[in-house]
Amino acid sequence: MVSQARKGSVAGASADLELLEGVRAGDRAAFEALYKLYHPRLTRFLMNLVHRPALVEEVLNDTMMVVWERPYSFHGASKLSTWLFAIAYRKVMKGLRRQDEAVEDKDEDQRASEAPGPEDDARHQRLSRLLMEALEQLSPAHRAVVDLTYFHDLGYQEIATIMECPVDTVKTRMFYAPRHLKRHLAGEFADWL
Repeated sequence: MVSQARKGSVAGASADLELLEGVRAGDRAAFEALYKLYHPRLTRFLMNLVHRPALVEEVLNDTMMVVWERPYSFHGASKLSTWLFAIAYRKVMKGLRRQDEAVEDKDEDQRASEAPGPEDDARHQRLSRLLMEALEQLSPAHRAVVDLTYFHDLGYQEIATIMECPVDTVKTRMFYAPRHLKRHLAGEFADWL
C-alpha cells in the first residue's frame, strides 16, 4: 500500500512536469506557476547557504531563466526539483567565487520573528541566532547538505546529483556536519543533534 505522503509526492512531481511541459510550449502562465511554486523553496535554500539577499535574488532569477530558455535541458533523469536545486546550487557557488568579499546582512537580527506567539519570541530568536551562528561555521557545501536533508527532505542520491559529487561525499558531510554543529551549540540545544 502506498502512503499518503508518497501519493502527494508523486502527484506533486506530476504537476511539476505538467507545468514544465507548458513552459516548453511557451506558456507564460505555466512558467509563472512554476516560478511561484519553487520561489520560496529555492529562496530558503539559497539564503541558508549564503545570507546575501542580492546574490540569492540574482541566482534565483538566473535559475528560473534556465527553465524558461532551456526547458528541454531537463531530460527526466531526476525529479524536476532535483534539477532546479542543482542549477541553483551551481549558480550560487559560481556567484560566491565571483564576489570579492562577504556582505553581511546587518538587518538579519532585527527582522520580526515568525514564531506563533509573543511568549515564544525570545526563545525562538535565541535558537535562531545560535543555529545560524553554528551553521555559519560550516562550509557552503556542508550547509547545502544539511539544508537539503533537513529542510527539503531530499535523499543522499538527489543531493549528490544536485552537488555533482559522489553519494559517499554527501554521507561524509552529513556525518561530520551535526558533530560540528553540536560543538557550536550551547547547553540544551546541543542535545537536539
